[in-house]
Amino acid sequence: MIYSIVQFSFIVATALFVFALHWMKDPKTARKGVFSGVAAMTIAIISTLIDPAIVNWEWIAVAIAFGFIVGIPLSKVPLTAVPQRTALSHAFGGLAAGLVGTAKFYLWLDEGPENLTVFIMVAIIAEIILGYLTFTGSLMAAGKLQEIKWIPQRPVTYKGQNFINLGLLAVAVVFGILLIINPVEYGYLFPAIIFLAVLFGVLLIIPIGGADMPTVISLLNSYAGLSAVAMGFVLDNKLLVTAGALDGSSGLILSIIMCKAMNRSFTNVLFGAFGQVQAAKAGVEQRTAKQETPEGAAQILEQASKVVIVPGYGMAVAQAQYRIRELYDLLSKLGIDVKFAIHPVAGRMPGHMNVLLAEAKIPYEQLIEMDDINSDMPQVDVVIVVGANDVVNPAARSDKSSPIFGMPIINADKAKMCFAIKRSMNPGFAGIENELYYADHTFMLFGDAKAVIGELVKHLSVVVAEK
Repeated sequence: MIYSIVQFSFIVATALFVFALHWMKDPKTARKGVFSGVAAMTIAIISTLIDPAIVNWEWIAVAIAFGFIVGIPLSKVPLTAVPQRTALSHAFGGLAAGLVGTAKFYLWLDEGPENLTVFIMVAIIAEIILGYLTFTGSLMAAGKLQEIKWIPQRPVTYKGQNFINLGLLAVAVVFGILLIINPVEYGYLFPAIIFLAVLFGVLLIIPIGGADMPTVISLLNSYAGLSAVAMGFVLDNKLLVTAGALDGSSGLILSIIMCKAMNRSFTNVLFGAFGQVQAAKAGVEQRTAKQETPEGAAQILEQASKVVIVPGYGMAVAQAQYRIRELYDLLSKLGIDVKFAIHPVAGRMPGHMNVLLAEAKIPYEQLIEMDDINSDMPQVDVVIVVGANDVVNPAARSDKSSPIFGMPIINADKAKMCFAIKRSMNPGFAGIENELYYADHTFMLFGDAKAVIGELVKHLSVVVAEK
């Protein structure tokens, strides 16, 4: 009876997970999707806890308590830290899968080697390799995103790096094949596979720069999901198989979408060392960007009829989204048409800009995807670039030597006038200068995005009050 209840609950939870993904794709139903996902996980946990096979409630209670201790603080991180918090979640998932696979292997090796069938061993090897490399890879990704001092933000490369990395993975796979053939005789190789997977996870992330972290996080999400699928087969848990498959496939699809948005391949993301700072070209004349004051920019904005705001990671760091909402309201009161141009990989995780602007309650219909707004850019009077860099760099269209050449960008340079809000002229994640900043119609507004937008709001408030 209890077994039937558990299995039926797993079916319900699976359906709710599917609905959660379906509803999350639309902002109007996203909240419903969150509740559906929470309900599915709650049902999954309760159904697992009533399983008669549980023999040690004390350790489960300790694990749940530890989960609350870690989980509650992680739920309260600012939105700017959500990417690294997401990476940490993937690390925990990968570690859980790896530990479960390790425990089951040694348990069956001692008490029932007959359980270590070829199918089960394939699942265990996949589980520990994917689990442990996801664990260390996600920790490295979180460290890069958090800008921890001892983890370099730029790609770290050395001669033969890709050969060494793939060689480590190949050795782990060979050891895994030997274990599958005879888990008892080659059991001593199991710790070596774990070590190689842990090391590979670190070395996989070191050569990847900050610009590619959104794609890498999505890919690590896929790895975590696949390790959960393998864990489901090891534990004979159908819900883990289906939930892991949903997680793995959605992460992979998102990674593919993001690679397409950058016009790059998986191999280029993982092995291209994208984001190394390029040395200035010899013989090239040093250029100076033109500056403007917030007061002068406000005077130009009040004369505009169509304005586009391009948000980037600088907006997230400065937490300027609420100031931008004030700016949006004032410009709208002046009868100006204001839109937001959203690049698929702006920020440090998929949908980063959408979430921040939605938090400030900016109407979602005003957020326009890159492909839909680019054709309108020549008719835009003023474009305001708030902390974005590589996603508006015209070098992606014109400079074949540029590392971002071919990447689709928001055509901010085609607007009649551009104001770029930036702390300094330092290069973005791609490590190259932005040609947009030196264009004749571009003016720099240097400073913290929140402060600069605040000054624009102050000057425009006077204009609105007078009218």
